[in-house]
Amino acid sequence: MTPSSKQLLADYFYHIEFEKRVSEHTLKSYQRDINQLLNYCSTHKLESWETIQSIDIRNHIANRHRKGIASKSLQRELSAIRSFYNYLLKKQCAQSNPARHVRAPKQERKLPKVLDVDQMSGMLDRPTDSFLEIRDLAMFELFYSSGLRLSELTSLNLKEIDLSESMLKVLHGKGQKQRNLPIGSKAVAALKKWLNYRTETTDTAVFVSNKGKRLSQRNIQLRLVRWCKKIGLPEHVHPHMLRHSFASHLLESSHDIRAVQELLGHSNISTTQIYTHLDFQHLAEVYDKAHPRAKKKVD
Repeated sequence: MTPSSKQLLADYFYHIEFEKRVSEHTLKSYQRDINQLLNYCSTHKLESWETIQSIDIRNHIANRHRKGIASKSLQRELSAIRSFYNYLLKKQCAQSNPARHVRAPKQERKLPKVLDVDQMSGMLDRPTDSFLEIRDLAMFELFYSSGLRLSELTSLNLKEIDLSESMLKVLHGKGQKQRNLPIGSKAVAALKKWLNYRTETTDTAVFVSNKGKRLSQRNIQLRLVRWCKKIGLPEHVHPHMLRHSFASHLLESSHDIRAVQELLGHSNISTTQIYTHLDFQHLAEVYDKAHPRAKKKVD
């Protein structure tokens, strides 16, 4: 690549980091994915971004597929390339987007694993032995009550929850999208109990360690594994499984896929539709006990 082409790429990475303010994870993914295209260009002696054609992108993706790269990863790589070329188009440094009509090979979509109602009740209705377990159950209740992503729960601050209104605000959702979510009565009760024990600290996080520091995603994963092992839950449970359970149980009860899409923060309805293919149980009674607005507020 020519020095000017390399500078355009550097300018793009600066743009998404400091102007679009993407997460560090997203930035590293885009850098890694577009560097794969750079390797292809170097091998095929393509010196500028304007010389790349759709056939080059197809060949590049086909080569990656032959190396065993999964379809989901290839879709992400294409998304990064399209985003970069959209930037070049806005800067009038390209005439077209060669990745626009290129599609990654399809693969069978795996159904998400969920916990059934008995497992969820067994996990959340157990007595606690310490203030840390009180905190943990508040986290797990909130996962299941509001369908949060793990990253959304770790970034949640005290000022973003309103227990009097049974609501919370997600400020840093996927793609930096914000949304308001209801909190179920059981989760409200669990949060109130935890906040009575929460360590006095300058950290603004809702969930902190015994040293008053915001919990990391890894901390929460390990605490969930520890809790499930303690209560003898046979499933290998991870935080996202609680989000999946929220989505499938709520969809079974409401049959309102658009509402579930909004609650989950999905940009595309097709992402939410996967839950319609799960073999649901009839959970209307459980919904009345455990989900938003199904019961009167807890005093």
